[in-house]
This record gives sequence, C-alpha cells and structure tokens, in this order.
Amino acid sequence: MIASYFGKGARFHLCTLFFLPAPNAQLGRIGAGEETANGTAAQPASSTGKRSGLRNTPSVRRCKTKSPYREFHVQAHGVTEPGAIPAFAVRGAPGRAHGGHRPLEAATVLRPPGAVPGSAPGWSRQRRGQSSLLLLRLTRRSVRRLDGRSRLGLGSSHDRRTAEMAKYTRGTVTAFSPFDARSDAEALRKAMKGMGTDEETILKILTSRNNAQRQEIASAFKTLFGRDLVDDLKSELTGKFETLMVSLMRPARIFDAHALKHAIKGAGTNEKVLTEILASRTPAEVQNIKQVYMQEYEANLEDKITGETSGHFQRLLVVLLQGNRDPDGRVDESLVEKDAQVLFRAGELKWGTDEETFITILGTRSVSHLRRVFDKYMTISGFQIEETIDRETSGDLEKLLLAVVKCIRSVPAYFAETLYYSMKGAGTDDDTLIRVMVSRSEIDLLDIRQEFRKNFAKSLHQMIQKDTSGDYRKALLLLCGGDDE
Repeated sequence: MIASYFGKGARFHLCTLFFLPAPNAQLGRIGAGEETANGTAAQPASSTGKRSGLRNTPSVRRCKTKSPYREFHVQAHGVTEPGAIPAFAVRGAPGRAHGGHRPLEAATVLRPPGAVPGSAPGWSRQRRGQSSLLLLRLTRRSVRRLDGRSRLGLGSSHDRRTAEMAKYTRGTVTAFSPFDARSDAEALRKAMKGMGTDEETILKILTSRNNAQRQEIASAFKTLFGRDLVDDLKSELTGKFETLMVSLMRPARIFDAHALKHAIKGAGTNEKVLTEILASRTPAEVQNIKQVYMQEYEANLEDKITGETSGHFQRLLVVLLQGNRDPDGRVDESLVEKDAQVLFRAGELKWGTDEETFITILGTRSVSHLRRVFDKYMTISGFQIEETIDRETSGDLEKLLLAVVKCIRSVPAYFAETLYYSMKGAGTDDDTLIRVMVSRSEIDLLDIRQEFRKNFAKSLHQMIQKDTSGDYRKALLLLCGGDDE
C-alpha cells in the first residue's frame, strides 16, 4: 500500500493509494519504463491525474540509471502545501529491528501543469484534483527490503511529525470517577484481612486509579487503620504480581529516580535501565529526576553514574544528564546539512569512528533538528543513521546511541519495541515489562499500543496474554486497556 500524507501542521489531507504487487513481485523487479506496480502502463510525466482510477491506482515506473540507487517515478494524487518537503518512508515487515516508518530518500517533486511554484526549488503547490510526479530514489539495500508485506508511505518529513512533538496525553489510566479514597482503602483492607487475600479486588482498584488517587488511598489507609498500604501489599502478595502492585503505588515523581537508584546499586550496573530512562526523558524530566534523587537519597546522580560507568558510554550519559538539549524551534537548514555531513565524515568516511562527534550532536541538538538531520543523512550517505551506528559502534554505547535515535524519531515507537523484546523469545524480562507498563500508563500507552500493532503485526494485549499468567497477567491487561486487533 502506498499512502500519501499531505497537510500543514497537525492537519492532514489523506489520500490512500493501494499497491497490490503480483505474487512474489518486488518493487525492484519493475521494468524500466514498461510496467507499473499494478501491472498497468506507466503514466507520462505530463499527466494531470485525470486518468480513470488514478486516485487508487498510482503509477510507479522504474527509471534507467547507472547510479547506486534504484529510481522510480510515482504518480501521486493530492495536495502538497508550500514548504512541505515530501519524503518517502518504508515500513519494514513485522519484527524488524528498526520497525516503523523510516525515511529512505527525499523525493523530487516534478511540478505538473498548473502547479503553483513554492518557496524553494522542488517544492510545489497543487490545485485540488491534480497529481504530482515524484522521483523516488532508493538504495539497493532498501529495495531488497521491500516485499509484498511492506508498505511504502509518502509524507512530509516535517509536517507529519509535528503532532508527535506535542505533549503526550494518551495514557490508558486516567482519573477514576466517582472516586472515594476512604471507600477504596476499606475495600483494600477487607481484601487483605484475615485468612487468604482477594487479589481480584486489589488489582481492579489499583489499576483503575491514577497515581495521584493511589497516593490518596494510601493516606486514607494509614488514617483509617494505622497501617502502611505498601507494607501490607508486600506481606500479602508474592512474585511478579507483588512487584507490579508495589510499582503502581510508588509516587510518580520518584519512579524514575528509584529505578536509577536500583540500577546502580550494589555489585554490577543495569545499563539497560540507564539507557531506557536517560534516552527517553525530556530535558525537564531529567532535571526533575536529578533533583528528586538528591532529595530522596542525598546523593548526586551524576556522581553515582560516573562512578559505575566508563568510556564513551559514560560520556553520553553525562551529556544526557545535563538536560541541556536545544529547545525545539525553527530548524536551520544550513546547520542540518552541516551536521549530516559531519556525522557522515565521523563514521562511514573515517578509518575508525569519531564517537565524540556522535555524542555531541545526538546529545545536544533539538528533536526537530535531529529528525531533519536523519533525513539529510540518508540522502547523503544512502544509509539510515541506525545502520551507521550499528556498524561503527558496539556494546553499551551502541545501544544508548540507538535508543537516543529511536526516541528522537518516536518515543512511543521506542517503548513499543522495548516491550516487544521484553516478551519475545524464551522467558520474559518482567522488570522491563513492569517498568514500562507502569511508567507510561498515564502518559502515552495508547500511542505505544498503536505503534506496537503497526510494527509487530500483533497487539500488545495479545502478546501480554500469551507471555504472562495469573493475577499478574490480569493486572497487566487492565493497564494495557484493551486489544487493538
């Protein structure tokens, strides 16, 4: 399926174009100028989009070229606003390491008759009902990745992501109404009093109230019974279910600080937790984590982390801990070009790797700037930035750099991948599963569910149901909030 996204800001005009390849057909097998993706004749460059069925039958024509790219003409129908730079993206088959819509190559827009010139070469504005002829350049590696299960998408590399930059408010857990803290406290006490424990009541109450309401319940519990709710939960519950319920009761403001404290506590360091939290939190959230850590544990978080880590991994952690990433604003295209070139020279063109360049640029530039840099880097090098990091770095530094890049692209997509691999294969990483489900339940778990279904061809609900059991599974499914099948 080829999908075109046109629009400005967070508003989109959607024109869906279906790509139905023949059995075992691949995009790379299209004849040069002979056959389209659906087996019909290719549209000439002068077409105005009046051919019958053009809206749902795009024309894709292979170009003759000796360049290292495979080039295709794509006849797309819709409206492109001035200043929106079209860019193609591929969605990999389910389970790919870098799933999701990934930019491949910026497309060149060939203005159709009647188009109004935009503010820069290659940009166009069309009257409704007209079509664009786009030149798509794919690397040979990218062409090989496209098959009958893949989807090719056309959109604005800037406008399509504007909505992502907004504050996430799509959690599965919201304030319960009508809420009565005393009534809930009494129900929880009854569930844990005497012989046996009513786990069903406990999990239903704690998963349906938001964190602020849980703190009110804990306060009412102590007022009414002179007992600590968390201590009672620990004494009455066991295993992973206990860990999940206690995590739900932890105040949101100290959740990340507590996770980092235990990641660097004792022998060994849990680099996975350091990577997940510091790569995905905003500068404001990082500053709050450091402040809470000092208040709760009377220690400097940066000092603790530098004492437990080393090398370039440590340096990037320290950069992220400063919380000084540039604020989002107007993107300087000249700096985008410069940063993309610098990254290319620091990795692919260099004998060895200049890790400090990657650390400085990926750790300090704004989110909107880096998204444009990743697109430009693909145009310059023919590789995704993730591919270069995979080849040029290794170990904990590689994992942290990849996490930063994925979070720059989409935080929900990053957590969808984190959840997927916490349950994939033999065994389950329950610590990661609990940490992500609890920490994102009031923030963006609905977005994570959507990305999970899109990238892994199954719902988060289904995977939790298959990989867990008992009251632990019931509680996780209630936090998940529904099935996306």
